[in-house]
Amino acid sequence: MRRILVTGGAGFIGSNFVRMILGEQPDCLVVNLDKLTYAGNLENLASFLEHPNHKFVKGDICDGPLVADLIKDEKIDAIVNFAAESHVDRSITEPKVFIETNVAGTLTLLEAAREHRLERFIQVSTDEVYGALGKEGLFIEDTPLSPNSPYSASKAAADHLIHAFAHTWGLRCNITRCSNNYGPYQFPEKLIPLMINNALNDKPLPVYGDGMQVRDWLYVYDHCTAIWTVLTQAEPGRTYNIGGCNEKTNIDVVRTILKHLHKPESLVRHVTDRPGHDRRYAIDASRIMRELGWKPSVTFEQGLARTIDWYLGARDWLDSIVSGDYRNYYESMYDNR
Repeated sequence: MRRILVTGGAGFIGSNFVRMILGEQPDCLVVNLDKLTYAGNLENLASFLEHPNHKFVKGDICDGPLVADLIKDEKIDAIVNFAAESHVDRSITEPKVFIETNVAGTLTLLEAAREHRLERFIQVSTDEVYGALGKEGLFIEDTPLSPNSPYSASKAAADHLIHAFAHTWGLRCNITRCSNNYGPYQFPEKLIPLMINNALNDKPLPVYGDGMQVRDWLYVYDHCTAIWTVLTQAEPGRTYNIGGCNEKTNIDVVRTILKHLHKPESLVRHVTDRPGHDRRYAIDASRIMRELGWKPSVTFEQGLARTIDWYLGARDWLDSIVSGDYRNYYESMYDNR
């Protein structure tokens, strides 16, 4: 039986990965380590908390003794690291937290993986480490890293640590760099769930600047299958871009959501752009398709329709999320801009 430590497994992407593994890989044990900060939610895993192949542990990836004990006690053979502070806006207001989790936390995991000679370490990174593109061109795995926000800088630093541990100690590592994810269980600070929630409640939809920022959109299930493919098939040392092959402007995404929900475009409210907002990301995912045979299973239109339908059926989950601290955060980010 494969035994993996999934860090950040109660967050958006991590919980979708855990759900996929438990639903599709009966010969895999998942030890799920999550600090349960604002974006970590055990309700994301409600139907799997008692699964015989799932063990949840509340804890911090910066806690070296805890990580070491889990690896030893649970006979872990691989780590998949989703644990990260991940929202650019928050990194602008609280950069120190991003360094602590995304850099120091990754270092703690790497040291434990090296000490216990794990078979594989998968670092889930982001295309934002590459910086911004002009109107043409695509990020490839060899594009120089040029991060433009505290968030992407912290992720780039972690990526460099991965390479250093692989080169210096021979740690068997892979890095995956994904484009913008969307799908079920995403915390509504990110574009798509934020717009869905506001539209459902007939609230203004805050769009940064002119809304012409371009992103590639990746359905979260497809991201999860790609990570599993890298974990089980890739040669150590290889980096893989994972994208959905769906470049869209933010304003087009918002309009599509409004159209699907039969809401007026008059709900759109353009707000002051955030500092240093990268204009365009676009990713070349041909390496993982060519070498490992992975490809997205849905188009953006199909994935977005599934996502909207999921949120329509998960109003209780959504209502419980958009309260308390989130409401204070939302007001600080978007009011009076």
